[in-house]
Amino acid sequence: MGKAEKTMSLCLTSGKLLLRYGAETYRVEETMYRMAKAAGMHNINTFVTLTGIFLSFRTDDEDDFLQMIRVRERYQDLSKVTAVNQVSREFTHSILSIEEAAEKLREIKKAPMNYPVWLINLASGIGGAAFSYLIGDSFIDIIPAFIGGLITTLTLVLYQKFLNVKFFAEFLAAATGVLAAVGLETGGMVQNMDQVVIGTLIPLVPGVQLTNSVRDLMSGDLMAGVARGAEAAVTSLSIAAGTVVSLSVLYF
Repeated sequence: MGKAEKTMSLCLTSGKLLLRYGAETYRVEETMYRMAKAAGMHNINTFVTLTGIFLSFRTDDEDDFLQMIRVRERYQDLSKVTAVNQVSREFTHSILSIEEAAEKLREIKKAPMNYPVWLINLASGIGGAAFSYLIGDSFIDIIPAFIGGLITTLTLVLYQKFLNVKFFAEFLAAATGVLAAVGLETGGMVQNMDQVVIGTLIPLVPGVQLTNSVRDLMSGDLMAGVARGAEAAVTSLSIAAGTVVSLSVLYF
């Protein structure tokens, strides 16, 4: 494999990891551009959408290279985004060779999540409890909101493990969380039902997607910004539908 092929593979791998783990579109394009330029390529063009990455450049021998890859899975792990950014900086400053940078990217890809699953679930429950208190006036409802948020996160992971449709998993997780809140109300643990339901659903809210959508739109990446916004909107609709269905079944 020649230098151009190695550079193409390195840049696309970096872009794929950034996009997969929650980076903004402009960050992906800029990272690939800087890495290709540091490798001595010319006429570099990058184009990134929510599901695909395109990269083209010209070598010193006037040979043109163009390649695209698909990104089918997307997660939220900003620690890996930071790690890939660090690799790109070290490569552009000639601290790492192409082979060393590629090896570090493989290590980042194989590395487990920065935080254990139990801690993420616990933080989701605490976040739901804290937010429920911010919008309500009942201190005692923090406990059922914490339980509901924890159940919502746990069931979301379970549903995503067995279902290939992300939005359906979110629909079921929202329905399950609301059913849990109703069960706690039946058990006499809830004073303000609205406060507990909102706290239960907060872990599902697509905050990162909405933030990245706005940042992409502000940076001029209209296609990616609209796509991220649409994804966040469908997630919100899934949460709302799960809530409405579960409450309709129970109260009507």
